[in-house]
Amino acid sequence: MEREPVGVDGAARARAWGVGLVVFSSVCFGASGSFGKALIEAGLAPMQAVWLRIAVAALVLVPIVVLLRGASAARGLRPHLGRLVAYGLTGIAGCQACYFVAAARLPVGVAILLEFSGPVIVLGWLRFVRRAPLHRSAVAGVAVAMAGLALVVQVWAGLDLDPLGLLAGFGAAACQACYFLFIDSFAGEVDPLVVTTSGMVIAAAALTVFAAPWSLPWDLLATTVPAGDHHAPAWTLLAGLALISTVASYLAGVAGLQRLSPQVGGAICYTEAVAAALIAWAVLGERLTPAQMAGGAVVLAGAYIAQRAAGDRPPPPPPETGGARPRRIRPPLRAQPSAPPA
Repeated sequence: MEREPVGVDGAARARAWGVGLVVFSSVCFGASGSFGKALIEAGLAPMQAVWLRIAVAALVLVPIVVLLRGASAARGLRPHLGRLVAYGLTGIAGCQACYFVAAARLPVGVAILLEFSGPVIVLGWLRFVRRAPLHRSAVAGVAVAMAGLALVVQVWAGLDLDPLGLLAGFGAAACQACYFLFIDSFAGEVDPLVVTTSGMVIAAAALTVFAAPWSLPWDLLATTVPAGDHHAPAWTLLAGLALISTVASYLAGVAGLQRLSPQVGGAICYTEAVAAALIAWAVLGERLTPAQMAGGAVVLAGAYIAQRAAGDRPPPPPPETGGARPRRIRPPLRAQPSAPPA
């Protein structure tokens, strides 16, 4: 029996690792709404919860980068500094701030489903900005996803779900689209650990003025707070939010998405919506109406249809961990498959 070429086998392994890492990341992300909402309802402002989440993650990650990568990691960031700043401001600070505002004013499941119209925005960016041709299944998926979102937000009820929460949810979607596109641009160029740490430091600094940590009720972290029908020390909720739903989720997500295209990664990340809804039901007792559940299913179906148009990508070369090296030449993002559908 002929042996499969090493390159093909390596690409398959990279894709499998990418899928596994992104699914793990999505489940970790899915818990963030429940952790954060419990802290917000206990007395933290949404922006303070976001800042605490990101700042604690940055404090954990910076020593790890220094220990594992050394000072050379900082020197190697110079060619990518502009994109890293934009990534931190949109993909982390903007996405998390908008999401937490939405989660504080809407059920967690609704907030996460609104945020996850981000992959639809990615397809729109490819078609209308990058001028990349879209496969018919991508266009059909967008239409189906939009119909599902109409059910989720209950458009027939006159925006009954709180307009500011809806606006924040769609803002999170736009920032999430930036997250996918920036991570794709770093593939093979910057170490995932360095990308994640840099983004956290930039996001924490940017949100400091809005979070006003000097007025934060620090004594709250020493108390026991309700989380639905349960009670837990507030500091454990913060630890879960920072370590599970931020450090672990972002590290796994960046590493996984760099092995996939943004379209494929966006589709797999929809598992976060399922995880978030299940965790919110178990922890907070939140339930969606039948129409909203149907809308969520339609959104997921639309995303699946759209992402069938994504092509495979080769495994990225080893990322730089030290000095800068020439930027690799990358093909333009494609929304069509590498071969015609059967």
